[in-house]
Amino acid sequence: MSADNLEIRTYRSLDELETLRANWNELLESYPLATTFSTPDWLIPWWRSFGKGQQLLVAGFFDSSRLVGLAPLSLTRTRIATAVSLRLLRLMGDGSHDSDNLDLPVRPGFEERFAESLLHYLQNQRSLWDFCELNTIPPLSPGVNAFRQLLEREKWIVMENSRPASALALPATWEEYLLRLSAKERGKIAYYGKRLDKKYQTRFYKCETEAELPGCLEALFHLHQKHWQAAGQPGSFESPARRQFYFDLARLHLARGLLEFWMLDVNGQPAAAQFGFRFGNTVSQLQEGYDRKYSTDSVGYVLRARAIQALIAQGVRTYDFLGGEPGYKTKWGAEPGYYLDLRFARPFSAGAAWLRTRDYAARSKSWLRRNLPETVWEILHKTNVGIRRRRKQTGSTKDAAEEATVQDPR
Repeated sequence: MSADNLEIRTYRSLDELETLRANWNELLESYPLATTFSTPDWLIPWWRSFGKGQQLLVAGFFDSSRLVGLAPLSLTRTRIATAVSLRLLRLMGDGSHDSDNLDLPVRPGFEERFAESLLHYLQNQRSLWDFCELNTIPPLSPGVNAFRQLLEREKWIVMENSRPASALALPATWEEYLLRLSAKERGKIAYYGKRLDKKYQTRFYKCETEAELPGCLEALFHLHQKHWQAAGQPGSFESPARRQFYFDLARLHLARGLLEFWMLDVNGQPAAAQFGFRFGNTVSQLQEGYDRKYSTDSVGYVLRARAIQALIAQGVRTYDFLGGEPGYKTKWGAEPGYYLDLRFARPFSAGAAWLRTRDYAARSKSWLRRNLPETVWEILHKTNVGIRRRRKQTGSTKDAAEEATVQDPR
């Protein structure tokens, strides 16, 4: 299939996708916004762990034999009411809450042709999907922005919202970095580190060998789970699929010298862990955990400070906190940012009707939150939380439109 001289090739299995790996990596080398989350080393292991019940529909866009754009898409079904589901087209890597910065990478100069070709491709595949969600997109993505503008010109139903993220720009030296912080934070970094070393035998290190990896990962899983279970939450690593995903990711990135897995031992036992990856001169900080037994010793704080100091010395220029409210991250100098969530559907389709329903429900919820007295809103919120908890316990399914209308937006 081709449109405007771009050849479009579809990949429907991991074996087919593996044949694209060399071209895929070469495309990312030319793409200014490339991150770990757009690489085959992230998306292929993700699919092995979380792709069950979904279909691959990855589209590669070629100019002659050169890959100039990639739409790593997948298909699944999503329930919108008790007995009604629609076919959802979304980015490969979306759905498990592990991936950030998902994208449609495009070689510079090909954005318009890519957008036109992608729209042509989706029109030809319209029997397979009802609506599309492109979540956690970088807001400056050239391919996505060109595609969004084309959708709007063609009068498709297009909706978007943002979700918070933050990242820390790192200077050339540790001394420069400290000068960016408040006097209070500079004092804490020095004080907590010296106090910890004085009270205990400590070891700060990076996981750098295959032999160390299983023990470091198990420590991360344990520390992370222990923290969240104490807060009454199940924790991310309760899932065997996620544990396997992290093992696969860690092995791949360790072999390529891109694993940024930092540990802090206290008296010979893991007390804090930070797990992330390097891509270019950016490190994405993905997961962390610390032993609550040492919470008054601020082991997590000490580990982050020492990791940032080591990364600066290695030439890293961005420490990406990824998604979530900036909160405490601003104390480290992180600047707030955001990801874009883009939803669209063909006009006069079932998917378009559903997107309009969701948009109306969201606006109604927002109006209620702004206009209802706080006490009334809290009653509605607590009632809804109780209903969701009971239905989860009994395995029943809530009508999605009702949930979108009443669910606590905070």
